[in-house]
Amino acid sequence: MHRIERAALAIGMVTGLFLSGCGTPGTPLPPSLNLPETVTDLAANRAGNQVSLTWTMPKKNTDKLFLKGDIAVRICRKEGIACNSAGADLPLLPGAEGAFTDTLPTALAAGAPRPLTYFVELKNRNGRSAGLSNAAVVLAGEAPAPVTGLAAELRKHGVALRWTPLNAAAQELSPSVVRLHRKLLTPLAAKPHEGLLAPQPEPLEQNLLVDPTESGRTGLSRALDKNIRFGQSYEYSAQRVFRVAVDGKTLELASELSTPVRVEALNIFPPEVPTSLAAVATVGENGAEPAIDLSWQPVTDTDLAGYFVYRREGEAAWQRISPAAPLVPPAFHDSQIQPGHTYRYAVSAIDQSGHESARSAEAEETVPNP
Repeated sequence: MHRIERAALAIGMVTGLFLSGCGTPGTPLPPSLNLPETVTDLAANRAGNQVSLTWTMPKKNTDKLFLKGDIAVRICRKEGIACNSAGADLPLLPGAEGAFTDTLPTALAAGAPRPLTYFVELKNRNGRSAGLSNAAVVLAGEAPAPVTGLAAELRKHGVALRWTPLNAAAQELSPSVVRLHRKLLTPLAAKPHEGLLAPQPEPLEQNLLVDPTESGRTGLSRALDKNIRFGQSYEYSAQRVFRVAVDGKTLELASELSTPVRVEALNIFPPEVPTSLAAVATVGENGAEPAIDLSWQPVTDTDLAGYFVYRREGEAAWQRISPAAPLVPPAFHDSQIQPGHTYRYAVSAIDQSGHESARSAEAEETVPNP
């Protein structure tokens, strides 16, 4: 090989090394389409003729790049094949909490219950999307009659609720249950020093389903909410609900919520009256004075402070003979008695707020003579 050819070969090899090195640009990537990721948490709830939708907007596009600026959101509802838009597109920011209320047209708010599916679709500036969201299914059709005449009354064991019942013919034609919705108006903040035994905070909202078929009483129009706490304020509303099985799942078709009623759960109720009062005289031994021992069944009220003991002879007026501070144990030892006398006793319970119960049934005992 000639000297000139060898030099040319060497230059070619060096040039090839430089061209194939790691600094050489690869195949150009296509530009991002900036398609927002699809929504995956769409939820729908119907009350009356309105459907409320909620979802979370994505923060990134399908290329995992952060989105910027408003995103056009298309709401569509589907009955059958076509997915029809439910109003104009909404502009929402990435990461925002989305919400939309759809008022059903007359055709969808009438007839027998049937599935109605909602989707949201997110579009880029060119009107393109990565597809529809997850499906959120409600029931189209005529909603049940709304609950009327809702009223609430505070009682010792909870809040008693009542409403106007449907007549028997209407209930048989459209069997439904009533759902009571309770909202806590006075949530308590947890105190830093409260330990594991402190009462758990109440949920801000709760539902109570009143099913007359379970109680065997068709047309039941009242309920008792026992899970309240005195000192709190609550708001109640109610709606009638149809339950329909669709593809192995139970869907609900609910009426609009009733006019709400409020209850101030003030503890104005005295404790339960003590029961099973017994009086037993003890004869003094070894010089001890005679006495009468009293005992009764404990009262189980959670805010019980204790008991007061009363005594009388014959038809005389009752006199409290226990100390000023309420007795904690359900027992009392009465040593201020006279041999040969007959005494009548009664016991009352008192709570932490100073509410005293009625007196118990009397117990009578005679002190024997020595």
